[in-house]
Amino acid sequence: MALSAAARPVVVVLATLVGVVLTANLGAWQLRRAAQKIALQDALESRAKLPALGAADLARAPAQAEPQHYRSVHLQGRWVAERTVFLENRQMHARVGFYVVTPLQLTDRPEAVLIQRGWVPRDLRERTLLPAVPTPAGDVDVQGAIAPPPARLYEFAAAGTGLIRQNLDFDAFKTESGLRLVPLSVQQFDSTGTAGDGLLRDWPRPAVDVQKHYGYAFQWFALCALMAGLYVWFQLVRPRLRRAS
Repeated sequence: MALSAAARPVVVVLATLVGVVLTANLGAWQLRRAAQKIALQDALESRAKLPALGAADLARAPAQAEPQHYRSVHLQGRWVAERTVFLENRQMHARVGFYVVTPLQLTDRPEAVLIQRGWVPRDLRERTLLPAVPTPAGDVDVQGAIAPPPARLYEFAAAGTGLIRQNLDFDAFKTESGLRLVPLSVQQFDSTGTAGDGLLRDWPRPAVDVQKHYGYAFQWFALCALMAGLYVWFQLVRPRLRRAS
């Protein structure tokens, strides 16, 4: 049904107001998201500067783990070498390879910790040909940073249970290994004890991409300004110019 001449201006102004309010709020929401990520980055950098934690300080429940992420840590224990896992399709320095993950049985606690020991390249001809990674026997010192369990990659099949895996399901690995695991992992740093093991440890920092939020905010605010400008031109300025001419 066609709008009457009297109703048309009302509909136009209401539609314009809805569009302006909606796009302005979306732009403001993107700015708030950017501010949240900046605050998160500041918090992570502050945590990294705090004194290193020891085994006794590690979280005992999942809810306690997140506030410890990216804190430095110094642990002693023994490698559970037979439970080493190679996570495939992991990149470092733009090369594809494996993350080597080995549990460390803590000396001062009954639990073990998943240690992301480092990265090794894959054999380009044979995917299942694994490099020899030395795993010292006896007590070792591990220096690193607390991190969430290794990030999950998309996989077509069900989660694997072999030496080579796409992902490592934390709860399933606890059951499979029979180990009592602390609800976090540690990304190991280079130290005197890691010399010559062939592992790279240039761990990526968590991505805090605020520029995309600024870009989205600009687009929403620009659309908001465009709708307001079109309304002013076609509903206010142009009719006055016609009447004046």
